[in-house]
Amino acid sequence: MKIYISCDDKYEAQKLSSLIFIKDGKETYITEILNIVKNELVISLKDKSAHSILLKDEENVEKFADFIQSVVDKEHKLISTRILENDVEIIKE
Repeated sequence: MKIYISCDDKYEAQKLSSLIFIKDGKETYITEILNIVKNELVISLKDKSAHSILLKDEENVEKFADFIQSVVDKEHKLISTRILENDVEIIKE
């Protein structure tokens, strides 16, 4: 399954890509979504830190939350992420 998430800007796209997936170990780093406020997503990582990511709009936040929930629940695994300007392509199996 593939999804494209539009972020507020290129920096936010880079941040999202680096925070949710570690390419070398093929490991998902995000453990849960802590909060959603309009177009802002607050996620928790395996190291117990929390990070805020600004997406383009509320629709993208909802789309990402729906997509990533099965990964957080360990039903699916992330395969890759790729940055395309302000967008992040995320693929899961």
